[in-house]
Amino acid sequence: MTSLTVTDFLSDVCDVGEHTLSDYETEVPRWCKGCGDHGVLSTLQRLLLEDQIDPENVVSVSGIGCSSRLPHYLRTYGFHGIHGRALPLSLGVTLARPELRVITVMGDGDCFSIGAGHWLHTLRYNPRMLVLVLDNEVYALTKNQASPTSQKGAVTNTSPYGAYLEGMNPLSVIMGVAGVSFLAQSATWLPLHLEATIRRAWNHNGMAFVRIMQRCPVFMPDLFSGQDAVMRFLQHETGVEVDPLVARRGELVTHDPQDLDAAQKLARVANPMPMGLIYHNPNVPSYGEVRNGRVKKVGSQELISKMDAMLDKYTVQLD
Repeated sequence: MTSLTVTDFLSDVCDVGEHTLSDYETEVPRWCKGCGDHGVLSTLQRLLLEDQIDPENVVSVSGIGCSSRLPHYLRTYGFHGIHGRALPLSLGVTLARPELRVITVMGDGDCFSIGAGHWLHTLRYNPRMLVLVLDNEVYALTKNQASPTSQKGAVTNTSPYGAYLEGMNPLSVIMGVAGVSFLAQSATWLPLHLEATIRRAWNHNGMAFVRIMQRCPVFMPDLFSGQDAVMRFLQHETGVEVDPLVARRGELVTHDPQDLDAAQKLARVANPMPMGLIYHNPNVPSYGEVRNGRVKKVGSQELISKMDAMLDKYTVQLD
């Protein structure tokens, strides 16, 4: 008769070693009720759970803003950086530890204003990371200032008579940068589409940039309502799946995301908002591949010998 150990018994009645949702949860989020950040967090947690990703193999990085608190609520390695600097921090992580998965979360002001220089150049480098920009067209954490994407006429603390300028269209800017490999857009009020979009981005080998439209329940509760919420859902066998329930919310069009000209035309039109995979070029090498392909890897002994030889140049010989 074979004895049955406790481990054997547990293996028979449950999946020992598999992660549960609690493995990706920390404290209760302190975002406002109705904030779309909750939906983005739960989507990421479900994604990691479905793929059974070990929490220690993921790094979440953010800048400053409401959305940038996400690393506090996702049980992975986290780096809550400074305003506008999430992308260079993320790039450093990907280069130093390429085996780790990096999730970068920013707000519209964080990315498109103070972080604009990093935004454009990181797009050009195409490092392997998932980049989520939560765009509610306002600086909410610092209490209602106009952001680069605020619509003309938006009344905020810094534009009490209405914003004078047309809001920036980040999609058109991105599609003008050489080296872009993945661009998608979704919205927090479309949870099925949001999850499908982030899932599609997660599997991309390069910089997967996803702009996520959302409302601020405190300062912009009526944003993207009525004519401002007209949407155009992009469907293609290589794109983001559009659930029939979601498709009823707007126009459904066929779009090949590998068609650069078509993607640039779509990106230039802010209304109706294109929802789905706008552009995908899987042939763009990631920055890690380019960099590692130009660097000769050496063993530890050879590395020590080379360092000794370099230091010997500065050694003073005493009589």
